[in-house]
Amino acid sequence: MTIVKKAENYVFNLFKDKLSVNYIYHNFNHTLRVVNAAALIATEEKVDESDKEALLIAAWFHDSGYINGRENHEEVGATIASEFLLEQNYPQDRIELVASLIRATKVEVAPKTPLENIIRDADYSHFADKSYAKFAELLREEWRLNGYKEFTDVEWIIENRDILLYKHRYYSPYAKKEMQPEKDKNIARLHKTIKKLKSGKKKVSKNKINKKKLEKLTRPDRGIDTMFRVTLNNHTRLSDIADSKANIMISVNAIIISVSLTTLIPKLDSPTNTHLIIPTLILVLFSVVSIIFAILSTRPKVTEGTFTRQDINSRKVNLLFFGNFYKVPLGEYTWAMNEMMKDRKYLYDSMIKDLYFLGLVLNKKYKLLRVTYNIFMIGIIISVIAFIYAFSRI
Repeated sequence: MTIVKKAENYVFNLFKDKLSVNYIYHNFNHTLRVVNAAALIATEEKVDESDKEALLIAAWFHDSGYINGRENHEEVGATIASEFLLEQNYPQDRIELVASLIRATKVEVAPKTPLENIIRDADYSHFADKSYAKFAELLREEWRLNGYKEFTDVEWIIENRDILLYKHRYYSPYAKKEMQPEKDKNIARLHKTIKKLKSGKKKVSKNKINKKKLEKLTRPDRGIDTMFRVTLNNHTRLSDIADSKANIMISVNAIIISVSLTTLIPKLDSPTNTHLIIPTLILVLFSVVSIIFAILSTRPKVTEGTFTRQDINSRKVNLLFFGNFYKVPLGEYTWAMNEMMKDRKYLYDSMIKDLYFLGLVLNKKYKLLRVTYNIFMIGIIISVIAFIYAFSRI
């Protein structure tokens, strides 16, 4: 896993566990937009891979300080990023670069380097977005929820117009060329809205966002996708660990049985070694049982591998699990996947089912592994005791 991907997972979990729900703008969704914008500008500006890596890490952490509140969040974010990167053994000079890039997102700081220009432009890329008004309303509501400041409709539109027109500028060549024209369009829209509000032709709800609209705006689609991806990766890693443990038990017990069959058992015919028959049989028996349970923990379950169109129409089959479609023709599977992708609920329900049944499989694996290790441990103890007793009777 790359350091950028680790940073993404870390920030996602950090926001999930520690960020106040009142931060409906400065959250994972905003961070993801900034990361995507930074990646786009860096690519267009032909930034080398090493600097691009540092830039994207800084973008992931640039608002992480909001877990402690709005005040001085850039410094807090720089500290969080530095601590994370130290744990990852990231080079010290690159850690300092990441921290400086995060600090460059302060409103009062003028960027001085090309990388600082990029992260600053990425942080304000929404100024050039067609949905700028929606993002602005989220920020307005966030300020209200956190007791920072409240605005009337006219005050808020004028505040936005003044920021875009007088207090903000783009720095990187790409942003000046591609983002500035879209930003100018948003300024023009704000001018029109101000005129309508002042003339009384336009009425907007007083400092409130419609609940359905707010829910739609704050719905963490990409956050949900990341959550599913991280959880699936965790399930997969746990399954790999379980299989590895089972392989260890099979190998160890196979060696014990092999040694017993080639070394101990052939010598049991001798009258002088008859006292070792029972301890050896105990050792072999427990090893065989341990191997059986280890195999059971990794034995795959055979499924039918087919589905019908009726199953798809009734949303009964999970198309994300290969065991449900491996016997189906490609054309039929393509049709079914397209049907699932059209239905958001069906898609997410399938992902949830996939995680759930993976969890059931993991539960079974680890229960059988626990039994395997207990049998192995008990068998070793009893075998040793039996060998000691047998030798003491000579």
